[in-house]
Amino acid sequence: MMTRTLFFLLALALGAPAGATSSFAGRDDVRSFIVEMQAKHGLDPAELSALFAKSQRNDRVIKAILPPKDPAIRSWQTYRSRFIEPRRIAAGLRFGQQHAAALAKAEAQYGVPAAIILGIIGVETIYGRHTGRFGAFEALATLAFDYPPRAALFRGELEALLLLARDEKRDPLSYQGSFAGALGLPQFLPSSLRRWGTDFDEDGRIDLTASPADAIGSVAVFLKEHGWEKDGPIAVPAAVEGEVTALIDAGIRPQRLPAEMPGVRADGSPAQPAALIDLVTPDAPTEYWLGYNNFFVLTRYNRSSFYAMAVFELAETLEAARLLPPGRTEASRLAHGRVAASGQKAGAKKNAKTPRRVRHLRATCAAATGPAPRSAPGVCARA
Repeated sequence: MMTRTLFFLLALALGAPAGATSSFAGRDDVRSFIVEMQAKHGLDPAELSALFAKSQRNDRVIKAILPPKDPAIRSWQTYRSRFIEPRRIAAGLRFGQQHAAALAKAEAQYGVPAAIILGIIGVETIYGRHTGRFGAFEALATLAFDYPPRAALFRGELEALLLLARDEKRDPLSYQGSFAGALGLPQFLPSSLRRWGTDFDEDGRIDLTASPADAIGSVAVFLKEHGWEKDGPIAVPAAVEGEVTALIDAGIRPQRLPAEMPGVRADGSPAQPAALIDLVTPDAPTEYWLGYNNFFVLTRYNRSSFYAMAVFELAETLEAARLLPPGRTEASRLAHGRVAASGQKAGAKKNAKTPRRVRHLRATCAAATGPAPRSAPGVCARA
């Protein structure tokens, strides 16, 4: 066996004729990767070569990961409308009802609200409807070897996928995911799955695609391990006066108390370190928020303030819908979701200085339960 392995490694080092194949197998950088995987993890080089021989660059992956032609055009309202919409809200309510026990268990065990877990899975895959149709091995190989800006990251994820397949005794080519190799309902990259994946249904295996309970538990573990604070604030709307560029440029990691932010007003905001978050929409007023530690933790899942706020708003909308009085039909729940998604403009002049998203949630709460007192539990109290 040792002679066979040494012979194979020597063949890799000597190289193959250029242009002999369109697969990854004949490339020098892939040969080097195979040698590294054999040295670090004892992976069989012949088996790895066979995997790469069956895979080639996927141009759809490169097209999908390229940044927009004009990255300066970013719109919070456009982004928001993709996620806070009736279909996703209805799917979230159904998923929450079907898996209420697992959500309650995760919240009790890790301190992460069920609504936040629902928000993440909803934003990521609409509760499993869209988990990706790309072969994860080929997608990661494409990005590892043909996308220089993030080659190191994806080379590490390709390595993690090979180790995951060995752990699970699966063919590495059998994994399906996003164009970036993300897997399952919560779209964990392979390294995240190996580190934070959780057998929450206790069936002896971790399956983030077929086991909603495992997906729920794994999201909760990820957030907890990244610093989620039980019952901690997430974000509150803010009003600004004057120049706040320095506060925005300071980043999204909470560093200052609200009272230490000149020109920023957030009535009733917790006296804890926060960051000023700006949600920009061209030709519309910018929304400002104070983002607390738990908001920052959401950006560890996807390093975008837009993403974190979409998760937060979907979670709040689902929580508001969950508080509907018993007996309301699914049709009324859908209508309730449409109120949150469409942003009714009644009373717009009266509320001109109130952030649009807050007006949406107030309309949602009023539609569900009547005007909510400030002491009411859940989202309606915070809206």
